[in-house]
Amino acid sequence: MAGVLIGLALLAFWLFSLFDVITTPEEEVRHSPKAVWLIIVAAVPLVGGAFWMMRGRPRTVVTAGPPPAESRPAPKGPDDDPDFLQELDRRLRGESEA
Repeated sequence: MAGVLIGLALLAFWLFSLFDVITTPEEEVRHSPKAVWLIIVAAVPLVGGAFWMMRGRPRTVVTAGPPPAESRPAPKGPDDDPDFLQELDRRLRGESEA
């Protein structure tokens, strides 16, 4: 039973690697042309997939730092909107618009 699960996990890894190579845009592939990576991953499933993950797959770009201060996130609901809450408080107190 364990052998079947290991085999299925290796098959899933190989298929994921193969699909990832196929769907990655040519200009984002690192170190070798996309066709070479496709042949490597298809011919040597486990080792080729591991090499693809380490050396050929595009790196994700992570931007550091907080979002710009001038952009205020949109409220998710009326109770998250300070303008709405102020208007509601004004109405409940019976104040007229100035």
